[in-house]
Amino acid sequence: MIGLTGGIGSGKSTVSAIFESLGTPVIDADRLARQLVAPGQSGLDEIRKAFGDGCITSDGHLDRVCMRQKVFSNSKEKHKLEAILHPKIRESIRAWTAALDSAYCIAVIPLLLETRQTDLVDRVLVVDTSENEQLKRVAARDHLTHNVIHSIMDTQADRETRLAAADDIIENSSDVASLESQVRALHGYYLEISHDD
Repeated sequence: MIGLTGGIGSGKSTVSAIFESLGTPVIDADRLARQLVAPGQSGLDEIRKAFGDGCITSDGHLDRVCMRQKVFSNSKEKHKLEAILHPKIRESIRAWTAALDSAYCIAVIPLLLETRQTDLVDRVLVVDTSENEQLKRVAARDHLTHNVIHSIMDTQADRETRLAAADDIIENSSDVASLESQVRALHGYYLEISHDD
């Protein structure tokens, strides 16, 4: 299993979509987290118990803006939320992997290093880009202020830490054609090394 990670706005979704287009099974921890906090799911019930009704909308959904403000300004609240979601995400990833029959798979885990979950994966693949690029992309995509984006980036591993932990790196400072070329090369490499095991 390849753990795909990178800072906010680095291009993880684009890279994982390219791997998927090549037939590689992909699971995304952020998508799992959204499913786990959908109305009727135990994750949402646990969040309601831990944080109160203030971050639940009138129609019973998680108020993401409210939760973002709570967890990015308070590390205790962030750890409380992680203690609810991360074990469930790990369990879902393990179950998904056990059911697969493929040479390799990709698990997109944005906080792979921060949550010390590298034991889940065989290799760490980092999508890397400059902090300026991250700021530009996230501001354009999510319409957040630079201060909010910086506060999110401050909760993530810094670029040097990610690069030091990487087995493989995709450089995302050019265009999609460059990304596709890098992904295709890694796809071939991963197929090759999975057959050697």
